[in-house]
Amino acid sequence: MPKNILTYLLIALAIITRFVPHPANFTAIGAIALFSGIYLNKKQALLLPLTIMFISDIFIGFYSIYIMASVYLGFTLMVLIGTGLKNRIKILPVAIGTLTSSVIFFLLTNTAVWFFGTMYTHNIAGLITSYYSALPFFRNELLGNVFYVTTLVGGYEMIKNLLPETKAVVVK
Repeated sequence: MPKNILTYLLIALAIITRFVPHPANFTAIGAIALFSGIYLNKKQALLLPLTIMFISDIFIGFYSIYIMASVYLGFTLMVLIGTGLKNRIKILPVAIGTLTSSVIFFLLTNTAVWFFGTMYTHNIAGLITSYYSALPFFRNELLGNVFYVTTLVGGYEMIKNLLPETKAVVVK
């Protein structure tokens, strides 16, 4: 089994979930960012989700550079939260990391939409409206992250415990 098989499988999963029909924001990319922070070395953990986003954005379409930067920063922060979970891979810390990642991503990206966009007035009422309008996207993002983190981290830990030689797949 190639050492980087995990990376290739995550790339495939992310591409599939970004391109097949899905509820808005219900994709694996946030979970992959968190998972990467937990299991991959720092360089690969940061490069994997950002590369997946960039390549898929080539096909899906680019948008405001400032809003895109907030999205990429959000995924970078998810990787860093995952890195903080490396030695605490238990249900509660991973659940808190998943929730925290989702909330930070929501606040960061919607603040950028409000600040750099033209959809909302540039005052507190506009910011609150931006957050309120984005709640359905947050719900889908949170549900997607919970589903995919549970699948990825839970599945990986189960396989790792059943097949101890699987530890060789993790890139250190």
